Amino acid sequence: MSLKRASNVDPIKNERAGNVREVGSQAIWSLSSCKPGFGVDQLRDDRADTYWQSDGQLPHLVNIQFQRKTTISDIYIYTDYKLDESYTPSRISIRVGTHFNDIQEIEVITLSEPSGWVHVPIKDIRDKPIRVFMIQIAVTSNHQNGRDTHMRQIKIHSPIETPNIPMDNFLNFSTVELQQHATIR
Repeated sequence: MSLKRASNVDPIKNERAGNVREVGSQAIWSLSSCKPGFGVDQLRDDRADTYWQSDGQLPHLVNIQFQRKTTISDIYIYTDYKLDESYTPSRISIRVGTHFNDIQEIEVITLSEPSGWVHVPIKDIRDKPIRVFMIQIAVTSNHQNGRDTHMRQIKIHSPIETPNIPMDNFLNFSTVELQQHATIR
């Protein structure tokens, strides 16, 4: 799988361009474990200096559940090997489904000392965004065989769909009254 790596990845760029919206705030987030003060709030606070820290055995899970079926096009994960060393994920599994009992793995990402945003495009076999009720991000191994993990941020993007209505239909006014409104000053 081809991943865009840290230095040239900016998840906010597509949001500003109006192509996608961040839909993580519409979901219910849960973790397999966390140290006190290092949980979902830190994972979602838009700050690179805070992080989720797991507290238990691998795999470490981030569960993202939507109340309605949601179209997902991209997942962005912020990690920093320079700061986190053995806490940095080296292998991540992306799983999707409707609930815990039917999730299926759709991507496995191998990371080598990542620093910054890692972009994971989420597509079906026809290269279209997928519709899901649930996403599970599973850290299956860490650098240097670390036990616990750090993730600094996760963003979930959904494409903004615009109707494909040709503008030509609106430019052929037939009356004088409507033709006077055909141009913009």
